[in-house]
Amino acid sequence: MSQSFLLAPRPLPLRKVQSLSPAALAYLGDAVYELYIRQALLLPPQRIDTYHHRVVAQVRAEAQANYLQQLAPHLTEVEWDWVRRGRNAASSRHKRVDAQIYQQATGFEALIGYLYLAQPDRLEVLLSYLNGSSEGVLSAPHD
Repeated sequence: MSQSFLLAPRPLPLRKVQSLSPAALAYLGDAVYELYIRQALLLPPQRIDTYHHRVVAQVRAEAQANYLQQLAPHLTEVEWDWVRRGRNAASSRHKRVDAQIYQQATGFEALIGYLYLAQPDRLEVLLSYLNGSSEGVLSAPHD
């Protein structure tokens, strides 16, 4: 069984998490998800530039929008609410990517941030769905 990658010792009270803006949750979710991907891709040992290219491929907006679609059948109404709030918070358009993809990615990041703070066990479950995806883009974190 793999050890949790999460750094939060315990969930925060829901009222505190709900007081945060969707943009703040997306900001946190982006960092949490990148840490998760870095850990997942750490083994086998590789050159640093290889790590970097593999991580960037997984954390870019297009990949995150795709992962949100893969998670869609597994999300609860509360989780969808955080995705919607995150999508709506993505007001600035990124030059490199289509606005709809950017909004989906921001919704994904807001969901990750929310779950990281409020329900880390649920976050682990959802990320495990990505590990087992038919596209095989992620490998499970190692012990």
